[in-house]
Amino acid sequence: MGKATIVVLRIVIAVALLGSLAVQALIVPLLWLDLGEGELWGRILLVSLVVLGVGTLQVFGVCVWGLLTKVRRDSIFSESSFRYVNVIIGAILVAAALTWALAALLAPTDIAPGVVALIGGAGVVLAGMALLVVVMKALLRQAIDREAEARSLRSELDNEVI
Repeated sequence: MGKATIVVLRIVIAVALLGSLAVQALIVPLLWLDLGEGELWGRILLVSLVVLGVGTLQVFGVCVWGLLTKVRRDSIFSESSFRYVNVIIGAILVAAALTWALAALLAPTDIAPGVVALIGGAGVVLAGMALLVVVMKALLRQAIDREAEARSLRSELDNEVI
């Protein structure tokens, strides 16, 4: 991956993290106030889902940043990369569960059933993304194994007497 790509991706992640902090600091309190006429438990649940959902995006961004650092240092093909990948998978799965919880919270309200179905479908898409990252994790495992095998073969060739 080129240095320019890493820099651009880091800028995008930084802007997204700043935006998510703005959402948590500015939009969430306004959402709380806007829901003031509803029942307290509904307000608490909805605002909690939003805060936790934004938190999953923040965790995702921080982990991608860490993986980009490993790419820049040419150490992505190491066992320590799996920690980041596992956290990413978990964050996406939590986001899917939160999306389904939001759909379940909205289902008994006056919200159109199609909107609830779209939100539930978004949860399915998120779960599919988590499965895609699981596949990518398996590819990372294969790449690490192949690199170790190549390193071993190079070492054997260097030690051979011709």
